[in-house]
Amino acid sequence: MSPTDPEAPDRPLRPGWTTGACATAATRSALAALIGGDFFDPVTITLPRGETPSFALALRESGPGWARAGVVKDAGDDPDVTHGATIVATVRRAAAGQGVLFRAGPGVGTVTRPGLPLAVGEPAINPVPRRLMGAAAAAAGLGDLEIEIAVPDGERIATRTWNPRLGILGGLSILGTTGVVVPYSCSAWIHSIRRGVDVARACGLTHVAGCVGHTSEIAVRRHYDLPAEAIIDMGDFVGGLLGHLRHHPLPRVTIAGGFAKMSKLAAGALDLHSKRSQVDPTALAATLAGLGADPALVARAAAANTALEVLDLARAAGLKLGDAIARAAEAVARTALAAPEIDLDVLVFDRQGELVGDSRA
Repeated sequence: MSPTDPEAPDRPLRPGWTTGACATAATRSALAALIGGDFFDPVTITLPRGETPSFALALRESGPGWARAGVVKDAGDDPDVTHGATIVATVRRAAAGQGVLFRAGPGVGTVTRPGLPLAVGEPAINPVPRRLMGAAAAAAGLGDLEIEIAVPDGERIATRTWNPRLGILGGLSILGTTGVVVPYSCSAWIHSIRRGVDVARACGLTHVAGCVGHTSEIAVRRHYDLPAEAIIDMGDFVGGLLGHLRHHPLPRVTIAGGFAKMSKLAAGALDLHSKRSQVDPTALAATLAGLGADPALVARAAAANTALEVLDLARAAGLKLGDAIARAAEAVARTALAAPEIDLDVLVFDRQGELVGDSRA
């Protein structure tokens, strides 16, 4: 079996770039044209973790007071529905004092429900891509700028995502926290999880943390002062991690992740990917009721659009929903682990990496 055989579980998978990274690249190139230069082609950007990918342009247009560039998204080996889509940025000078304004062009959605990290009415361009594009504008010396992001055919593509259910209407979201798309492969990822546990055991570590993503990795290292070698990037495969630990135990294990993912674990899901498990607002509402929430709050939680919205409602009411979810998630994980000798706990973090739930609280 060759190393590039698609059936080979250990073959290296090629990473790709998020829609946010593509939008940033298109914006930076268009800015160069707007301020009187040539389009950057290829255009290089710096991502939050320091990577400096380059992107070829698929589109370049300009006129008095505006410029437009487009980049085709390459998702690598990830089965991403936006792979091959063209992410188009149009930049226009704005009136003095307006700052950097973001607009949803054709194929980019608009937020219509609460519970997302963007206000209702805002274009579905997430905070990190906004920050990267804003930095590109500042580097070009433009403090007042309108940035419109469009995705041709994006409205149709969005029907294959969770956007309609989340109330993001009219198209896709411009996403990304690191700018990098990690290829989704069950066999390869679980293989990596197992190797991570094996290496930790071989190094004599006594405490490891299985983390859902980059934010929880940073947060749990800070919380427990763990070395990098103790962090297991389990992604959505908490069941894969627990299954390997059952037969290859370590003295102490922490499971760490965001509130939505840990809510799925609390409800009994061991595969946290959105294609195989979803957050149940009704279950979260029932947990709130058990914490003493009044009927009106319980009803609002049951009708919530996202887990984040429920968490915000609980926080506003002074109810420790995060701790309750952490305890329920720990109970599910303990049953799956079936190794009572392992000291297990669960930590829940918000989008900013702040601790909102501790199973030991």
